Amino acid sequence: MGAEPGVLVNATPAEGMGTRGRIARLILENGPVTAAGLSARLGLTPAAVRRHLDNLLAEGMVAVKTARTYGSRGRGRPARLFAITDAGRSAFEHAYDDLATSALRFIEEVAGRGAVDEFARQQISELERRYRPIVEAAEPADRVRALASALSADGYAAAATGAPASAGGEQLCQHHCPVAHVARQYPQLCEAETEAFGRLLGTPVQRLATIAHGDGICTTHVTPPSLLHNAV
Repeated sequence: MGAEPGVLVNATPAEGMGTRGRIARLILENGPVTAAGLSARLGLTPAAVRRHLDNLLAEGMVAVKTARTYGSRGRGRPARLFAITDAGRSAFEHAYDDLATSALRFIEEVAGRGAVDEFARQQISELERRYRPIVEAAEPADRVRALASALSADGYAAAATGAPASAGGEQLCQHHCPVAHVARQYPQLCEAETEAFGRLLGTPVQRLATIAHGDGICTTHVTPPSLLHNAV
C-alpha cells in the first residue's frame, strides 16, 4: 500500500504532518518567527499559515511569544512570534534516545562516571576531525560561520551572530540538538562539544545556554581573537 499524499515514509511524527511539519521544522531551525515570515518563506497565504499554526498551537507543538520592543513602537499590537516547544522539539528527536540513555547508564554503572566522560570526548572527537578542515579553510573572521554551516549540515540548525571584531565577540547558536534528551541526563556530551568548539576556533568559548537544560537554543559565546592578542 502506498503512502498517503503529503506523508513522508519513515518520517518522524512532526515531519509526517505535511505542511504543518514543514512549518514546525522552519520554526525549529530558524527560531521564533512571525506568521508573515512563515507565509513569505513557504509561499502560502497568511490564512493558510494561520490555520496550520492554530493546529500546532492546539497540539502543543508551538507556543506564542511577544516580540521584544526597544523604544517607541508606535501604535498597533506587538508582533506575535511562534516558537517551538519541548513537545515540538521532541517530535524531531532521534528514535533511539532511550537506547542511547540506557547504554550510557550501563557504562556509568559498570565502569564509573569517568568512562562516560571518555565516551563523550571520543564521540565529539569524530565531529572535531570532520569539521577541522572546514574551519581551518575559512578566513579567521569567518571561522565561526564556517563551523555553524558544518553543524547545520549535520542537523544542528546553527548560525553565527555578532561581529568577530567587536568587543562582545560572536555567538554560535544551535536551534536543534539531536541528542538533547540524552544530554539532559549526561551533560558530559555538551561539555565535550564546547571544548571541541574552543579547539576548532582557537579561542576561548563559553556555553551560555543549552537546549538540554531547557533553554530555547544552545548558545556559545566565542571570544574575539583580537582580545587575546591585546592581552599579550
